[in-house]
Amino acid sequence: MKGLIAKKLMMSQNIAADGKVQAVTILQAIPNVVRQIKTVEKDGYFALQLGSPKSNPKAGFSKLVEFRYPEGEYQVGAQIGVDVLSIDQPVQVTGVTKGKGFAGTVKRHNFSRGPMGHGHDHHRAPGSLGPMGIARVIKGRRMGGHMGATQVTTKNLKIMAVDRDNNLIAISGAIPGSNKQLVIIQQND
Repeated sequence: MKGLIAKKLMMSQNIAADGKVQAVTILQAIPNVVRQIKTVEKDGYFALQLGSPKSNPKAGFSKLVEFRYPEGEYQVGAQIGVDVLSIDQPVQVTGVTKGKGFAGTVKRHNFSRGPMGHGHDHHRAPGSLGPMGIARVIKGRRMGGHMGATQVTTKNLKIMAVDRDNNLIAISGAIPGSNKQLVIIQQND
């Protein structure tokens, strides 16, 4: 499964020939640098560790990810660009979702609210936490807490266009994360 580390730039839209509008995410994949090569003889499998360079070349890499590329002639320090990805092929994109901070049960788990009038004072309260016989909160109970900022993989997206001159990729649909955040694109051979 070959892939790249890219930066999410923005959302846009594509209008097809039949007039349908489709959401598109624009990514910028600065050529990734091969940092390490895993071999079958030494590690038991073949893979490449790619690094996404920071804007300052002396600052190093902002992220390192290992991908299972097909075996071939690769050199440490070589650059891999957007030309490794094929148009109209399914990809999966992994990123960290936007953090929402502490959220109650209505927002976090889509609970219903209580009655708003006639003397009720439990408008957005979660309600009962379990049976009376067990004097504890059962594991897995949906409650208020930290929402977002979790790693999510969105599958079955398609590459709509690739701009090799500007290192841009257009992927159909929405991908997790905020703008200017690094995401991982993976594509099956």
